[in-house]
Formats: sequence, structure tokens, C-alpha cells
Amino acid sequence: MNEKRDQISIPAGKIQRAVRFARTGAKVGRNYATHYTKKLFNRDLDRSKLDARNADDIYNELSKLKGSALKMAQMMSMDKGVLPKEYVERFSNAQYNAPPLSGPLVVKTIRQSFGKNPDEIFDEFDINAVNAASIGQVHRAVKDGKALAVKIQYPGVAKSISSDLRLVKPIAARIARVKGDALTPIFEEVEERLLEETDYALELERSMEISKACAHIPNLRFPTYYPEFSSDKVITMEWLDGMHIKEFMATNPSQEIRDQLGQTLWNFINFQMHELGKVHADPHPGNFVLTPEGQLGVLDFGCVKVVPNDFYKAYFSVIHPLVRNNTEHFLEMTYKLELLDRNDTEKDKAFVLGILNQFLDLLEQPFKSTSFDFGDDSYIDSIYKLGLEVGQMSDAQQNAGRGSKHAIYINRTFFGLFLLLNQLKATIDSSDKYIMQLK
Repeated sequence: MNEKRDQISIPAGKIQRAVRFARTGAKVGRNYATHYTKKLFNRDLDRSKLDARNADDIYNELSKLKGSALKMAQMMSMDKGVLPKEYVERFSNAQYNAPPLSGPLVVKTIRQSFGKNPDEIFDEFDINAVNAASIGQVHRAVKDGKALAVKIQYPGVAKSISSDLRLVKPIAARIARVKGDALTPIFEEVEERLLEETDYALELERSMEISKACAHIPNLRFPTYYPEFSSDKVITMEWLDGMHIKEFMATNPSQEIRDQLGQTLWNFINFQMHELGKVHADPHPGNFVLTPEGQLGVLDFGCVKVVPNDFYKAYFSVIHPLVRNNTEHFLEMTYKLELLDRNDTEKDKAFVLGILNQFLDLLEQPFKSTSFDFGDDSYIDSIYKLGLEVGQMSDAQQNAGRGSKHAIYINRTFFGLFLLLNQLKATIDSSDKYIMQLK
């Protein structure tokens, strides 16, 4: 790691951070002005260069702010159809390559947590981060001959979440091409989850709880956690060797191995959803590794969504054949999911149901199949295409802002799961007995 990257610090004050957001908004505004000036002389000019320039400028600024600002970039990079592909490609760096925290701040954070410097706690501690993301970064350490991963939270992240989200909201609305009000329920839910993500004591508790509950699932590997070396700003766990999916696929693994890992991933997510009532809701590639022993290693439980029972029943019942084929029952579930309102006009109702049925036709395909090929790019492309079409409609057309807030992270979990399985090019048994048991 070069010296320049190791000396990055984080603007912590509200004014400093507000200035950064204002600077970002100004850059985006200038880029729009330049684009539309050029378009006066070239009507065939498309938006791709504008989107690419905006994506670079926004990512560069948000990566310096870290926290909720960078987390939003990471989340939007996973949600096909929310943003043009130029943003998705650039923001995906937030999963792996965010600029790291400076060495002195790392030492300060550990000293505040334990009253000791890193070299007084661990036998070895690498001051250079192995990777840096939105909420924290990871360092390698050794204690009593055991290789450890020490996750350190960025200073001031928790305190900045609410104000950051208010400032990033108009920027997000502009690049997603919707009105700010349409994003309100999304931002409220995101704020709640982000506040949980900054509670490392809660994350440690959930990590140990879910790891234990899922230990019976074949081919899963969880790190051992060390509460004695953890705090509200630091989590220490066993270091898991392995490759991320992109690296793994570059080794040209057999179809059998890819299918086995894909099945493990599917079983892991669905067991949590249907049996535990809480689920790992951040299924981006950076949170999983493929170990040398051929297991799926789970690295992070920072984002866990607790699923209310009433929502769970309504969400999954709409893809149950007895519900989809019963108009009255189906409509009742759409009201419970807040997709329809009792005061909707027939025109609005028809529009929403039309879009919903298209999504459900796509969503239910894996659940109905005992052998589903997630390596088929046409399936993922269909999801992307439908999301993009809806995203490009006007507010009046799409009735933006509909839907229960609980659906935000559940949708993200399953579409993130589908994308991971697509990257693995896995064919799995995805039939879901839990849905068929719903009453």
C-alpha cells in the first residue's frame, strides 16, 4: 500500500461533510450543463459519457466521506435497474477498494476501545488495511499463533448517518431520475439498518448467533469470533483464507464445484429467511470467499434484516400458486404489502398490478424449479431490463414510493443472491418447500 493511500482521513464535522456534498452536487450540475450545451449542437449525443463523468465525480467524493454516503453507493451498485450501468460499474468499487483510514486513526480507535495500542494487544498487527469499505476496514493480526481479521469502524460514522442521508438524498434522486419524496421510505429503512451496522456489539452478537444456527448447512465456513478483542468499534475474528467469486471463477472451476457452492449459498440465505426470521441482507461478493477446502466462507454479518412475520407471510404468499390464481386473495396481499392503497383509482391499480405481475413472473421462476440455471444471463438481463424500464418512467406512471419498507432489504437480499449465483454460473435445486407450506 503506498504512502498516499495510507494517509487518508475522514471529514467528521457536519459542516465539513456538508461542504463535500455541496461540492459533489456542484460537479454533477456542471456536468449536466456541459452535456446539454453539447447536445444543442449534436442531438444524437447520448448520456453515457455524462453518466460516466458523474459516476467518477460522485464516487471520488463519497469515498472520502465513507460511512452512509459510501454505503449508499455500494447498495446502488447492487440494485440493477436503479442506476445507469456507468454508475453501477463505478460504485461497485465501494465493495472492495475504498480508500483506507490513516494509520494514526487506526491506532487511536483501538486505544480508545481497549486502552492499549495494537502492538500491546496482538503479537503482530499490520497497520495497513487489507481492504476498506464503507463502515470500516480490516487489518491482519496474529495472536498466539492464530491469524486474525480485525475490523475497525471509521470514527464518527454513526453520528454522521442521519445528516449524511439528508444531504445525499437529492443527489441520489437526481441520478436515479426520481423525485426526492419517492426515496423517503427507502432512506428511512436504510438509516435504521445503517445505525445497526455501526453497532459492532450487535453485529458480534448476531454473527455468533447466526453462525451457530447455520452450522449444520453443508459446505459453509464461519470464522471464530473473539469477544475479548472486540468492542463497540472493533470486531476481531478468525482470518479466513479464500478467493472472492471473481478470482475463483478465473481458476476455471468445474461445474460440479460451482453448483455445490451455489447450492450452499442458496440454502444459507433461505434457511435464515424461513427458519430464523432474520437474514444476512448484504449479499455482495465482498462478504463471501471460496476457501481452499471448497467451502463458502461468510465474512460479515453487519447488515441483518429482521423479517416481521406478517410481512413475511404476505411477501412469499404472492408467489404461491393458490394465491396468484385467486384474485381476491392476491389483492388482499398487495394491500398488506402496501403496493396498493384502498383509495387507488382503477387506472393506478391496473398499472401497479401489471408491473407487479411481471416482477413476480421473474421472481417465482427459481422457486418453482427443482433445477434452475442461474448461469443463464437472459434471466438476470430480464430483471435488469424490467427494473430499468420502471426506473425510467415518470413519477405519475410508476407511483414511486409504493411498497412496504421491509421489502427494500428483502428484495435486495434475493436479487443480490441471484447475481452471486449468476457469477458462479451455478445450476441448483431452488425449489422452496417453505413457500408451499404457507397458509
